[in-house]
Amino acid sequence: MSSLLKPFSVCEGPCESGAVRRGCPGSAPHHQPPSQRLVAAGLGSLPGSLPGRNLAAAAVGGRKLTHPGKSILAGGIAGGIEICITFPTEYVKTQLQLDERANPPRYRGIGDCVKLTVQDHGLRGLYRGLSSLLYGSIPKSAVRFGTFDMLSNPMRDATGRLDNTRSLVCGLGAGITEAIVVVCPMETLKVKMIHDQCSLRPRYRGFFHGISEIIREQGVRGTYQGLTATVLKQGSNQAIRFYVMNLLRNWYKGDDPSRDMHPFITAIFGATAGAASVFGNTPLDVVKTRMQGLEAHRYKSTVDCAFQILKNEGPQAFYKGTVPRLGRVCLDVAIVFVIYEEVVKLLNNVWKTQ
Repeated sequence: MSSLLKPFSVCEGPCESGAVRRGCPGSAPHHQPPSQRLVAAGLGSLPGSLPGRNLAAAAVGGRKLTHPGKSILAGGIAGGIEICITFPTEYVKTQLQLDERANPPRYRGIGDCVKLTVQDHGLRGLYRGLSSLLYGSIPKSAVRFGTFDMLSNPMRDATGRLDNTRSLVCGLGAGITEAIVVVCPMETLKVKMIHDQCSLRPRYRGFFHGISEIIREQGVRGTYQGLTATVLKQGSNQAIRFYVMNLLRNWYKGDDPSRDMHPFITAIFGATAGAASVFGNTPLDVVKTRMQGLEAHRYKSTVDCAFQILKNEGPQAFYKGTVPRLGRVCLDVAIVFVIYEEVVKLLNNVWKTQ
């Protein structure tokens, strides 16, 4: 049959000059070796090429990978701003968790706790212990986001998308790391200083005086009380939060990983992730708080602490402080994710890493 009578079809042979033509089954010439065809498709790398370049190329058209340095800086800024806004709710939550039923409870609820604190110590009383949390929140968020991106970057697909299971694993790793490096000593100091305010004669005159007294009496180990409970709490915290946030982000972006998220949407998703972590691990938070309080010597271990709470106060005691914690954490996570995303966008304009 004459070629003029043949119907139009895809090209039958290699495309001349290697150019992409309509109807060609691939974007690379057939005479190229497989490795080069993979590179042309964005799915592979040539020997000797830089891994960082390959990661950057993998995310073309999708969500760009965040450099760990940017994650650390943006996370630190977000953590510092967030804690200055939300600390009073953290103070009330801690006071309610320390208010055991074994003694006559001092507070009848959230409003009563706020009222008595302001009555006895003024508005500044709601910020007692802020310094210890502020000094710790900046490195805590820096370690959290830096670790998460270092773990997640190699796990992302060619569009920069991270699947939900891997986000859970990376969140767990980030939570455990921040618990050991920052959170445990920071939380121990915060709880001791807040608990100290309940005494008739408070011993600690400030953050640095509190540190010096605790280390003088108990050594460095005194700042690592409740480490097991803290690791369990922070690990589960960040695993739940990053999982839910990633799940919602993937759902929102659908088939377009490059779709921008408005800060308001980020805040809603962050608050949802925070609420999920509160209901998922408040019992661990209560045990951790008791293990770090001034009465921690009453417990032989984390398990013994949980057993005594259950025996003396009932299962409902594991959810003490849930309401103030819910308000604080939802606001916390929403603020942190919004500020983090916006700071990363700013850093991308002034700090070129790809």
